[in-house]
Amino acid sequence: MKSFLVVIFFLMVNVMIKSYLAVFGSHRRRLRPRRGFTLVELLVVIAIIGVMVGLLLPAVQAARESARRMQCSNHLKQFGLALHNYESTYKMLPMGRTLGGLSAHGAILNYMEQSAIADLIDWRVAYTHPNNDLALKSKVPTFLCPSDPMPDNALGWGATNYRVNQGTSILWSPSTGPSDPNASLPVPNGLFFLESKTRFRDVIDGLSNTAMVSEHGRGDFSNAVSNRNDTFWPQTTPANADEAYRDCEAINVADLRFQRFSEVGAPWLRGHHSNSIYFHVAPPNKRSCMYPPGRIATTAKSYHPGGVGMAKADGSATFVSDSVDLAIWRALGTRAGGESVGGVE
Repeated sequence: MKSFLVVIFFLMVNVMIKSYLAVFGSHRRRLRPRRGFTLVELLVVIAIIGVMVGLLLPAVQAARESARRMQCSNHLKQFGLALHNYESTYKMLPMGRTLGGLSAHGAILNYMEQSAIADLIDWRVAYTHPNNDLALKSKVPTFLCPSDPMPDNALGWGATNYRVNQGTSILWSPSTGPSDPNASLPVPNGLFFLESKTRFRDVIDGLSNTAMVSEHGRGDFSNAVSNRNDTFWPQTTPANADEAYRDCEAINVADLRFQRFSEVGAPWLRGHHSNSIYFHVAPPNKRSCMYPPGRIATTAKSYHPGGVGMAKADGSATFVSDSVDLAIWRALGTRAGGESVGGVE
């Protein structure tokens, strides 16, 4: 590619030199009538410039995306560091969601130099309570990935591209008893779930082998069209993660009968599977689905080519390829599964 560009450059220089000499020439030729560029020469120069722009534009775009991805990775590190500082203070990670539906995001604001917004949250009431209206509409730059092209939502809610890991079980909430239709499902095995109080010493798999935070694109807030970030509804009742993944990939997402939840990624204050929590059921950048009652399989997504960013429980940030082995991806999602996560740095 470089050698081709060099050849193109010298051809263009050659044409321009000839054109210059044709116009200005030597002193002897100046006595003759001067002429300008010929049409052919002008078209050749324009064509060469067009080719060079066409060749360079993808490289420029790739460089811009690389910068955005680096900024996104830095946000993940800051998120992970805030969670570490929270755990250091309270000897446990924040709840994935409270009974009032508030997220882990709100709990770490004091550790992200966002105390003014943290003071707006009333933890005594639900996220929908009027006391939390200002917090709902507050924007936290560190929660946003610059690679996501979605505009701000029409409701003015503060959004997030980062979610905490609930694990590989498709169970959304702990069972309420033997009569519960979800009583047979394994309990959440990640770091964050309803009223979770996970301590780092509970992460038997090792902090460097366990996912803590990853990405998901923001929604378009419209069920009139299908968007890649929406949470879909296969209208099935899967019994395990494999069935949930299969059923989610089998539907035609252009069919609006399978449209379910488009208010994705906002408000960040809401502890919800389509706002602030993700699962390690399907590989990165696959579809997100919900299977009421209480069975969920939202996954990590990004606008970065080829994969998603992820912060591990040890505070490090990495990039996980879309082609990661599903067994390894699921192993990263559990805190005490004893599985191997070889191949992910």
